[in-house]
Amino acid sequence: MLASNLNATTEANTDTPDWQEAVTDACNRIAPSWPLDQMIAVNPFWEMRDLPFTEVASRMAALNGIGCQNQAALLHQGNGAVPAETASMPEHWQNLSAQLDRNRDTAHHVGWQDEVIHQISQFCGDYFQRLDAGDFRADAQDLYQSWLEMTRADRGIAIVMEEPSLPSQFQVLPDQHDKLITDAFNALAAEPSYTADYAHALLLDINGWSSWAAYLRWQSRLRGSEEDLLPGLLAIRLAWELAIWRHVQHIGGAIFAELKRGWLQQWDTWPEMLEIHEKSQTMGWRQLTEAETAYQAQLADKLLSKSEKQWTNDQPPKLQAAFCIDVRSEVFRRALEAQDSAIQTLGFAGFFGLPISYRPKGTGFSRPQLPGLLAPALEVTEAEPSGRFSRQSLANHSHWSQFSNAGPASFSFIESMGLAGLGRMVRKTFFGKSSANPVDQLHKGHTEFEIRQNGALLGAEEKAELAGGILRAMTLTHEFAPTVLLVGHGSSTRNNPHAAGLDCGACGGQTGSVNVRVLAGILNDAEVRAALADQGISIPSETRFVGALHNTTTDEIECAGDVPDDIRHFLARAGAQARSERAVRLGIATENDVDSAIRKRSQDWSEVRPEWGLAGNASFIVAPRSATRHLDLGGRSFLHDYRWREDEGFGILELIMTAPMVVTHWINLQYFMSVTDNFHYGSGNKVLHNVVGGHLGVFEGNGGDLRIGLPLQSVHDGQRWMHEPLRLSVYIAAPKDAIAEIATKHKVVQDLIDNEWLYLFRVDDEQTLIERFYRNQWETGAKVG
Repeated sequence: MLASNLNATTEANTDTPDWQEAVTDACNRIAPSWPLDQMIAVNPFWEMRDLPFTEVASRMAALNGIGCQNQAALLHQGNGAVPAETASMPEHWQNLSAQLDRNRDTAHHVGWQDEVIHQISQFCGDYFQRLDAGDFRADAQDLYQSWLEMTRADRGIAIVMEEPSLPSQFQVLPDQHDKLITDAFNALAAEPSYTADYAHALLLDINGWSSWAAYLRWQSRLRGSEEDLLPGLLAIRLAWELAIWRHVQHIGGAIFAELKRGWLQQWDTWPEMLEIHEKSQTMGWRQLTEAETAYQAQLADKLLSKSEKQWTNDQPPKLQAAFCIDVRSEVFRRALEAQDSAIQTLGFAGFFGLPISYRPKGTGFSRPQLPGLLAPALEVTEAEPSGRFSRQSLANHSHWSQFSNAGPASFSFIESMGLAGLGRMVRKTFFGKSSANPVDQLHKGHTEFEIRQNGALLGAEEKAELAGGILRAMTLTHEFAPTVLLVGHGSSTRNNPHAAGLDCGACGGQTGSVNVRVLAGILNDAEVRAALADQGISIPSETRFVGALHNTTTDEIECAGDVPDDIRHFLARAGAQARSERAVRLGIATENDVDSAIRKRSQDWSEVRPEWGLAGNASFIVAPRSATRHLDLGGRSFLHDYRWREDEGFGILELIMTAPMVVTHWINLQYFMSVTDNFHYGSGNKVLHNVVGGHLGVFEGNGGDLRIGLPLQSVHDGQRWMHEPLRLSVYIAAPKDAIAEIATKHKVVQDLIDNEWLYLFRVDDEQTLIERFYRNQWETGAKVG
């Protein structure tokens, strides 16, 4: 037993180790979660990618009861998967507050665990909202000190918990967060080597706010600084543990004896607990692998099908349309190509290679329009001010809309505004117009943008250098159609705090409208075209690039400039075909007027499932479109055009494997975990959501931890799961040596492959063989003949 390592008193032991390494380790395990107005998908275990997924899953289950395997979701859904056995999860680690609840009548008294989380969460909601508003600049010490001052002044805790002497314990806590951490671990950590796991378990109790602090850390690192509030947040959670321990110790008697006994036993048996969870998941991992193998076999049959392996067409293109690689684009691309064999579509990351932030002219407001992995290198603004919003009115409009549109169950709004707020809700219900982000309205109608780097305007040569790299990455360097559409995407919903999650993740949770308009302007510029010709890319004078936006909720495409009538007809018919296909999953295929039903659905404030987003995503295919044009991939595949013979030195392939492949993996794992454990890594019932701080996140109801991930309604239709949790299968048409070299060059990529966070395959040029790359080895998979 480890009892000798735990002092009966709470005096600091000068012989105990420095706890900084354990704190750093625990804090480094927390992945970021982006705010609602920039919501992008994230692998919630991203910071633990250097460990095998199976090991992370068993550790998370043992620490906090987190489930990476959902038996119901693994049931047969037409993919040949073996139904999973139902089994209860073994007992997991219990922090002190949870352990104390075992001896408390929580049916008649407030539970310690729930109240601790509620108290911390309410403080964090206020603190981070003020921090976000720029009221002050915080560090870990300020976060802890602010909480300590508030808690010491709060007399309500003693009343709520029916513990009159509890507040005295907060009065004697250290004023410095690092001293608190030292005192608490000296008192509570029975085995120093397990302390990082204990600290991690504490952060998981408030994982929503931990993830928000990790987001702030992520942003500071993008700026080249190191500002980490997680140690302060850990100190707050640990302070509650120490206060509870001392409080119960002060009471003494059987209660403290029982608490101490259970606490010591848990530390003593922690390795066994981990092993039990690992063994309990063996069957689940086998069933998950079987489901993934079944999907991969079906996809391999399509990719290696003997008939029409390569689509060919010798006609000059009538229209070229470049879409985001988003799985929803696969459905529309198929529909558009079906209108005419001379229509070509391409797949490219939705920010269209522009590392930009967008600042509306005449305002101080700025937002990123690129993947969350990256920091903006350029700033874009209109050449002329819109004059429609001032900086302050823009901020007021945006935040007030988010607050008042948080949901019919947004009690905070109704409580604040009373009958006036209710009247406004009624008016919006029956007479409201389409809601849209006010920022997106500013650039509408503008075709001229200014692009700056470090405050200096880009010239034609610099724009051409940027454009040349983008066109080569898009595999669009010759044989241009008279009209080339650059199609970003966005969504159209009302009363939806998570609307940004339906927009373009590659654009930082915004629509791609700014990006495509900016790129179209660059490529239509005569001086830029002259400079591109010097690079060997000659764009015919009659070719015109047009920015466009694909509304993924209604499958309508809005063009930012005039296009020929035949192209408008192509787009209209393709939209109708795509809506007809999606209507089946939406459960409205039998409606008399499907088009009208889908449009109405997008503007219905009470509709909790306006579209299915990226539900169903399962694969990422990097290949020429000719390899997949004849295939119906069911809206489950990210499609990125790539021709390796045009990629000298494989620089484009390296970009794809280190950026879009990572982004698609993030999307895949967010959907995966929102299904397998919506309680911990999804945001629950969206009908009960209340927006916190305008855009920080949501509470489910009026308290508890900040909820992250996707709402339950985004992955479940009320009867069945609409997303099958499978790890991403990546297929690349390129030489095996090039793929292997890039994978081993970048540790992030190698970790994802070797630790089985995703599968990586290659398809040979003749589409006769598929091989898997795993731990620096190629394994022969499906093949023809």
